Amino acid sequence: MHLVQRLALFDLDNTLVDLNEAFYLWAAEFVDEHGLSRAAVDWLITLDQAGYPHRELFFTQVRSHFHLCEPVEELWGRYRKRMPYLARCRPEVMEGLSRLRASGWKVAVVTNGTADNQFGKLQQTGLAEVVDAYALSGIEGIRKPDRRLFEIAAKRCGMTLDDGGWMIGDNLIADVAGGRVAGLRTIWIDRRTWADREHEADHVVTDVLQAMAILNADR
Repeated sequence: MHLVQRLALFDLDNTLVDLNEAFYLWAAEFVDEHGLSRAAVDWLITLDQAGYPHRELFFTQVRSHFHLCEPVEELWGRYRKRMPYLARCRPEVMEGLSRLRASGWKVAVVTNGTADNQFGKLQQTGLAEVVDAYALSGIEGIRKPDRRLFEIAAKRCGMTLDDGGWMIGDNLIADVAGGRVAGLRTIWIDRRTWADREHEADHVVTDVLQAMAILNADR
């Protein structure tokens, strides 16, 4: 029986880091800063959930709706600088990553997003210190589900994708489908954002700690 090597690749946003919580904090600050009504927080949250993942498009809508003077590029840039300070990784998640490494796993973060925003989150949360490596699309110029981003992370862990491993994340396309194309087993963190979507994940959980428990049981 072929044994899968102990390589665990994790997504960042809404996998290791609670991006939704950070966004809510940012929205409240943004509304206060611009003197908007409290109802504007709900509007921002609704827009965020309505399919504007690319922040340039998001801030184009925000600028128009609230008749703001700042250019879209400035709004987006200030968001990127602020978010790393609002993002949080739970202590138990940090401890879980450390335990995986202590038991022989190589652990890396594989994430899409702008370099300053994602690298800032890794630094400010302390995640950069508790993983073996990371591969950020904004630095590498490659986005998940492209197999090459997973390969970069594996190589930085001293491994290749040839002997398999695991990919853990909340996105069915970038993480689950991308992980499978890369030859990895997958754990999908179901955040209830993919209604009735078929998938081929090996496991489905609702929290990254449950995913870590699966890895710890994989011998």
